[in-house]
Amino acid sequence: MALAPGLSDPVHDGQAVFRAVMDALARPGRIQAMAIALAPPPPLTPELAAVALALTDADAPVWLDPALAAQAEVAQFLRFHTGAPIVAESEAAAFALIADPARCPDFSRFAQGEPAYPDRSATLVMAVEALAEAGGVILEGPGIRGQARLSASPLPADFVARMGRNRAAFPLGIDLLLTAPGRIAGLPRSTRVTEG
Repeated sequence: MALAPGLSDPVHDGQAVFRAVMDALARPGRIQAMAIALAPPPPLTPELAAVALALTDADAPVWLDPALAAQAEVAQFLRFHTGAPIVAESEAAAFALIADPARCPDFSRFAQGEPAYPDRSATLVMAVEALAEAGGVILEGPGIRGQARLSASPLPADFVARMGRNRAAFPLGIDLLLTAPGRIAGLPRSTRVTEG
């Protein structure tokens, strides 16, 4: 089976994805456009693939959820285009790619960072089907003027509780990226998430 191509313009496309990710994390809940033409092996979505291609490398281990890990072509695609090691243990990953967010392991199962090195935590990248700046949960915290709203689905049933525990551990904890077709939103660990 032929290996799917990566970014058509690795430098400029990678910079565009990186900028979208940084803007998403700097402005929690604000959806950023991320229009990248990719056709990775399913169930890896173009958005999950784009984030991985832009942010991971040989020094950034990647964990794949069971849906992604079940397809050998996904790991081959990522190894070839990024050089990132694919790890079996979620705690060892710098990035976790999650194609089935409703079944995502508890966030505590991922690297939380260390008091002296809080940046040694994991970034979870989830592929959701729906993403909108309305309804859903209420967001407060750095980068948000007053409050923001964000709805995404599917998500874990206990998503709000998970985000509460994550924020309580600040400056430790995971950062979260939610991707949907052509879009991305960020929820850094400093964001307070409550029921809408």
